[in-house]
Amino acid sequence: MSVWRLVKLDFERNPVHFGELGIGMEESSERAYSDTLFSAWVSSYARLFGRKAVEDLFDRFPQPERSPHLEAPFRLSSTFVYQGETYYLPRPIEHPRGYPEEDLAFAKEYKELNYLPRAVWRRWYQEEGFKDSDRAELELKVKQSKTFGKLEQAKTFDYSKAFKTQRTPKVSLDRTTRASNFYHVGFVQFQFNAGLYFLIYFPSTDSVLESQLQAALNLLGEDGIGGEKSSGAGRFAATWHDLDESWIHLVQFSQPNAYSLISLLWEYPFPSECLQRASYALRERSGWIVSPVSGQQARRQAVQMFTEGSVFPQSINGMLANVTPEKFKAHPIYRSGISLSLPISLTS
Repeated sequence: MSVWRLVKLDFERNPVHFGELGIGMEESSERAYSDTLFSAWVSSYARLFGRKAVEDLFDRFPQPERSPHLEAPFRLSSTFVYQGETYYLPRPIEHPRGYPEEDLAFAKEYKELNYLPRAVWRRWYQEEGFKDSDRAELELKVKQSKTFGKLEQAKTFDYSKAFKTQRTPKVSLDRTTRASNFYHVGFVQFQFNAGLYFLIYFPSTDSVLESQLQAALNLLGEDGIGGEKSSGAGRFAATWHDLDESWIHLVQFSQPNAYSLISLLWEYPFPSECLQRASYALRERSGWIVSPVSGQQARRQAVQMFTEGSVFPQSINGMLANVTPEKFKAHPIYRSGISLSLPISLTS
């Protein structure tokens, strides 16, 4: 029997730094992508259970050069913002049913809604769709700060109130010349009763693996996720939850005609027939790795992945991408393109 869990990450007063493209380290996203979460988590898993255990775990995942048809032992969403009992989900690239062809009066306000509260997401993409009242409220939002309508009541416009961004000045010293270098680092600070959450899906009950993953996530919480961990950034306490009734109805929606990603996705070769009927965006994933076994650092190979909110006519499994640097011989380096998607109903 398949199992879903919702995992909340409470950062308390600890800031986070998730690197984004920008000048130096000035920019920080408020959340971590699924491949970042997977890599950090597996590194903690390796530290806790050893190299052989993590190699055995990787052998259970689909990979293009071997076992491409395996069912992954678990699937992760990216992390998303929650505030109280409001959980935000990435808005699918496709418009919901009922969305008007003429949207000039509110198009900018709609496009700024990159993340929707769970209740609005479900209503637009699984239930009645986009209604005239939604259009009227978005048009009103263009003219004034508060609307007092159903979208306002669902905290549709409150996403950015869950966190604050700041830039902290820092100084580095050259080890040889002792010359100083002044720079800024971007941090995100979550407000009271706010943080990040993600969904994890197990295709079959595996209490041993789930227990091991919980232990590794607790270790990751003590170390921190993201950058600037030496400054105390990224530390969190994780709590695991069964899905409530609203979540269960959302993930088990029984009449879909499309699927929207809530994780990154990579698969090779990619089914070309799906691309012909898909709406998607791509993001390059690159960066540095630090081996939990050898301590060696290296820049991993870049890979293009489909982003959250991309819509496909069917659910696609995804694979692990081998991004091992050419001269890195300690062990293979993988980036997770294992996908997790939610069923939606769009106009046929």
